[in-house]
Amino acid sequence: QVQLVESGGGAVQAGGSLRLSCSASGSSFSMNAMGWYRQAPGKQREVVARINRAGTTQLQESVKGRFAISRDKNTIYLQMNSLKPEDTATYYCNSGVTIDDDGKYWGQGTQVTVSS
Repeated sequence: QVQLVESGGGAVQAGGSLRLSCSASGSSFSMNAMGWYRQAPGKQREVVARINRAGTTQLQESVKGRFAISRDKNTIYLQMNSLKPEDTATYYCNSGVTIDDDGKYWGQGTQVTVSS
């Protein structure tokens, strides 16, 4: 079992920045890979960024150059710069075994709203 606690969401204007945090506790094996997903109203949940213990990262194409994922032990961060209205969504922390698959564990979600 893994427990994920997210923080850092909020409302900003386009061009602004936010930093999301997610702290994990529980099974170390199931925290090998962690990441951020998002879901906008009426859309499917999509992966935003993933990172493993070795520091290997994956970023969705649409956020490259604007977002950065980092990790400090069992806490991950998503630095979001140059935010756009289309980044508006609920952001979920995810944890699992491998960076190549969706993890089994999910946080409760944190809302990010970007106004134009």
